Parts: sequence; C-alpha cells; structure tokens
Amino acid sequence: MRKGLLTIAALAAALATGLVLAAVATAQGGNHLVAQLRGSNEVPAAPASNRGRVEITLKPAAGKVCWEFTITKIDGRGMAAHIHKGKSGVSGPVFIPLGTTFKRQGCTSAPKTKINAVGARPGSFYVNVHNAKHLAGAMRGQLKVHA
Repeated sequence: MRKGLLTIAALAAALATGLVLAAVATAQGGNHLVAQLRGSNEVPAAPASNRGRVEITLKPAAGKVCWEFTITKIDGRGMAAHIHKGKSGVSGPVFIPLGTTFKRQGCTSAPKTKINAVGARPGSFYVNVHNAKHLAGAMRGQLKVHA
C-alpha cells in the first residue's frame, strides 16, 4: 500500500514538473512568433526595399511548423524559405525548411526537439526568403514572440 502511494506521489510530482516546464517554455518563447523581413538584414545585404513579414505557429505536440508570409516587395520571385539558427547579423545553417519551394502559407513537419528549441529561444533563430537574384537570401528577420 505504501509503495503504491509513493508511486502515485512520484507520478503526480512528475506531471506537475512537466506542466511547469511547459508553461515556462511557452512564457519564454511561445508558440506564435513573428519576424519583420528586410533585405538589409541579410548577410550579404540585399536591397533594403525587399520587405515583408512572417508569422510562425509552432505545434510541437503535432510535430508541425506553420507559417504565413506577407511580402510587401521583393526583387524577384521567392524560391524557398527557411528558419535558420543564427543571431542577428550572422549567417547560420538551415534549421527547419519551410517547405520544399516558397509558398505564402503552409505547414511542414519537423522534429519536436527542433520546434521546442525555436520556441524556447526565438531570438536565436531567423527566417529568410531566397530568390534567384539573392541565393543567400533576399530578406531576413529575427524571430520574436508575437505580441
């Protein structure tokens, strides 16, 4: 009987810890992120007139990342978009591809560990859009929690 009560108490403590950690992750990073995209943010810089915005929705339980781009101006047709790991002014590797070709909106599958990493520290990641004129990126913006 005593062993059963200890097991129940341990399970309750583990559940409470998990809920607290989930709340902390949401408070730190959240599941709704945004980035203001500018050509001048790219490395190397693209035309400053290239502008847009992206809203990212993280769905770690489903293993999905969804996005919606609003492109104000770009000097060429978008070919691809990605979430990269990297701080402002630093080029970084692709962390989560946003589809195989550029689409204004959509969802993609990604490992939960990567989705949680973006949610926990969004400022350590950026989104960019690539085109034929700017293969390294036509516009870019650091992610932040959507207010």
